[in-house]
Amino acid sequence: MRARFHLPDFTTHFKLNYVFANMLKNAPEYFREGVEIASFYGAFPPSVWNGGRTIGGVCEPDFVKGVLKAFNSMGIPLRFTFTNPIVREEHLHDEFCNMVMKYADNGLNECIVNSPLLEDYIRTTYPNFKITSSTCKRITDKDTLAAELNKDYHIVVLDYDLNNHFDILEDLPHKEKLEILVNACCHPNCQMRKEHYKLIGEQMIAYNEHLRNNPDKPFRMSDYSDKTVMTEITCGCQERNFFEVKNLNLPTLVTPEAIWGKYIPMGFEQFKIEGRTASNLNVIENYMYFLVKPECRDEARFMFLHNLELNGVVHIDGDI
Repeated sequence: MRARFHLPDFTTHFKLNYVFANMLKNAPEYFREGVEIASFYGAFPPSVWNGGRTIGGVCEPDFVKGVLKAFNSMGIPLRFTFTNPIVREEHLHDEFCNMVMKYADNGLNECIVNSPLLEDYIRTTYPNFKITSSTCKRITDKDTLAAELNKDYHIVVLDYDLNNHFDILEDLPHKEKLEILVNACCHPNCQMRKEHYKLIGEQMIAYNEHLRNNPDKPFRMSDYSDKTVMTEITCGCQERNFFEVKNLNLPTLVTPEAIWGKYIPMGFEQFKIEGRTASNLNVIENYMYFLVKPECRDEARFMFLHNLELNGVVHIDGDI
């Protein structure tokens, strides 16, 4: 039995995830059966290829190398969220993104793709990377999804509107490479989702332009768009915390009981926890809920927080 989890984020949650990976290694008795860390996903800012969530800041080359070494030495891949749907030809040769790819080109690390243009470039220029097909493609048709699973992808991330449609899931091929997002915070069947992914892509391109031209000024998306272009989506879903998502009982939620009781027996083994831009507290609660045995959560949470405090990630007498 394997329960392979893809976890957020190797930049904003770097220390948290490094401590957590060591906790899984050193205290496996806390964890549910078969739990593995399949990857830590995300992007080093200011990657113009990034999609799914807008990220700010700038990572220096030494930090990139350090994060790669820290996780790769544990046998854990970094999986880059290169899912910007509107990358253009000129972005393919972005100096920062190609630097990251060269540093990570060791046969272990992976990329998530959305744009056919960028996918072709990565496959041609960096053939050692395993390629994941992104949920950003919004594939909700059964036959199209089956065809995607038959393509040369290491993993295909399911559109989470299909999470609990077992009439569709049970007939799919290659269940072992279908990845299920278990804690989606967005409204099911959201009509704005694809537009939101496009907007995030525009924000990443505008942010990189801003860093080139006005690095000492604050970034405002409105400075890079005309008045007919939407610059943000304020549905509030991304601000939902772990308990709000859980208590809303959205039809896209996948419980741990369902993972081990339904999905794994059906042949699924790839699961994703979202939270790239979530607070450390929110990420911790998701990890405790999905990966840790219920009877061990309190002790595991205490040990996790204790080790995070020792590593300077949390301060129990202050803010996390």
